[in-house]
Amino acid sequence: MGITFDYFSITLLLGGFTALLSGIVVFIHNHRNIENIAWLLSNLTSAIWSFAYFATITGKTYNEAILSNWILHVAAILIPICYLTSVLAITNSYYTNRIQLIITAFTGCVFLALAPTTLFVRDVIPKASFNFVPDAGPAYIYFTIYFFTLVVYALYIVFKKYRESTDPTERKKFASMILFTIFGFGGGGSVFFLTFNIYIMPYPLILFAIYPAVSGYAIFRYQLFDVKVIATEITVFSLWIFVLIRTLLSTSDFDRLINGGILIFIIGTGILLIRSVIKEVRLREEIEKLAGDLKHSNEGQASLIHFMNHQVKGKFGNARNIFAELLTDDYGVMPESARPLLEKGLEETKKGVDYVQNILKGASAESGNLPYDMQPMNYRTLIEDIISKQKEIAETKGLTFNFQVEDGKYDMLGDALQLSEATRNLIDNSINYTQEGSIEVHLRDDGNAIRLTIHDTGIGLSDDDKTKLFKSGGRGAESVKINVNSTGYGLVFVKGVIQAHKGRVWAESEGRGKGSTFIIELPQKAV
Repeated sequence: MGITFDYFSITLLLGGFTALLSGIVVFIHNHRNIENIAWLLSNLTSAIWSFAYFATITGKTYNEAILSNWILHVAAILIPICYLTSVLAITNSYYTNRIQLIITAFTGCVFLALAPTTLFVRDVIPKASFNFVPDAGPAYIYFTIYFFTLVVYALYIVFKKYRESTDPTERKKFASMILFTIFGFGGGGSVFFLTFNIYIMPYPLILFAIYPAVSGYAIFRYQLFDVKVIATEITVFSLWIFVLIRTLLSTSDFDRLINGGILIFIIGTGILLIRSVIKEVRLREEIEKLAGDLKHSNEGQASLIHFMNHQVKGKFGNARNIFAELLTDDYGVMPESARPLLEKGLEETKKGVDYVQNILKGASAESGNLPYDMQPMNYRTLIEDIISKQKEIAETKGLTFNFQVEDGKYDMLGDALQLSEATRNLIDNSINYTQEGSIEVHLRDDGNAIRLTIHDTGIGLSDDDKTKLFKSGGRGAESVKINVNSTGYGLVFVKGVIQAHKGRVWAESEGRGKGSTFIIELPQKAV
């Protein structure tokens, strides 16, 4: 009786190879992790059992069958122990089940001692279409109970975790574990019938061959071991084994040469593929880490803004109200010597309120949390109202202020309050940073856009200054010398408001000392 490659033998070989690959690939990625070690041992014992059972049913001699029978049962005794350990590691249930694991290991040792004796397996004899099959001894029924009890207990642990979990991805992970446990042990356990001389052929063995593929999918899809390149490696390694087997089974030197060449080629390309996937995954992980850091930073900023809004702004407001009340006659007539100090206190607290308000509004506009009430409006009317007030401020400072508006359509959809403040901030900015000369404001209809240009003869901008503007805390290098109360959030507010209206804003300058030009473009119709 020679080796016959039929449904059963091929299924055992396929299941053994895929189990071996699944265990090795996971272990390679993190050989220190207890989950990965337990997974390797579970799959290694399954692979040994599969190859040994193949050797038993296809064995040419009685002595070969006896040896392979002993090997397969050593593996069969260890499989449920290793699998239970793997389940406990993956579900973080080791410490709550360590006593059960110790009892299981002790029971397994008893069966290992019995494995070489006829109490465990009486003999290996031909059964059905197989060359040799184990024949159960009197202790084998207890081993069978032990085997399936551990499988059911492992399923219970996973199912319990599945019921307790509220994370959809984690629930899918546990559901996949339940599925491949049923596949693996349901398929492999079908050989017990013939061992007890119940002539039911182990056709479900195909489930054992499928189980590593299902577990591999679970590893890749739900990050069972947080390994993201396992699917690629299993595919590549499987291809290597397939071509290697073809090479070994070649019947001529020419076939061996061709298959050997193909094997060398796919080994080289497979290594390159795995490296590229690993590189891509590492890059993705770095991006995810940076995104997480950014999210953490944004959350911190949001917390700071919340604190400023409810505490700092509130304290400044209270102080302003106190100074204002003291300057009235409601609390008696203040000494004349104290009035300048009270007036100074009121002025400083007002500046403090404005300073904090400026930062809060800029941060809110930048994060998109600033509320808008979009209504039909006319931007020309808004600008003309602003100009009437800003012109007086500029001329008081000794600056020439010119405003030109061209005929055109200036109707749009927008928040008049926020747009008015943003536009005023931009004109204020030019006035504040212009010591002498002029401010030129020009409004025109560009067809589909409304264009506002504000040109000043102020301190100007360097190339480095331009990169900082419109960013949180961004200020020109010379700005603090001119305006000590600059927060760097005024232009952030302007940008946030303009972008919320589907427009854009930018600055131009030929350099420091050569003035600046700020341009706003707004759509005539909201997009």
